[in-house]
Amino acid sequence: MPPPVSAGILLFRVREEPEVLLVRPGGPFWARKDAGAWMIPKGAVEPGEAPPEAALREFEEEVGLALATVPSPLCTVRQAGGKVVKAFAVEGDFDPATLCSNEFEMEWPPRSGRRERFPEVAEARWMTLGQARELMLPSQLPILDALEQRLGAN
Repeated sequence: MPPPVSAGILLFRVREEPEVLLVRPGGPFWARKDAGAWMIPKGAVEPGEAPPEAALREFEEEVGLALATVPSPLCTVRQAGGKVVKAFAVEGDFDPATLCSNEFEMEWPPRSGRRERFPEVAEARWMTLGQARELMLPSQLPILDALEQRLGAN
């Protein structure tokens, strides 16, 4: 059986130096994590959906911003758990204070029988590539390398 495939967007902007928008997932597992917890907004590619469409849909669901730009293929990475992530780049801007994420429900605390809702994304933050390298999920670091290579080629 093939591994699950997700698609996501690395939103970037160029100020004094390139900056990327990363998100920290919501929910109790990620609540106290910082370094190694940040990632691109991403999610499952649904049956019959093209990866760029999935990336745009997931970005809007997780961040609350509908992007009108056609995403540019950046790279494909395999995360530590085996999931394949197809990453796309979009140049743009976003105010992290306007973050509006969809929610998920889970039993919390475990085995309590109680259900709680959590935002899929707890926080979004602009970071330089150096800052992002310190905080990003290690298996997604090649996405930063691909963007840096693309920006260096321009």
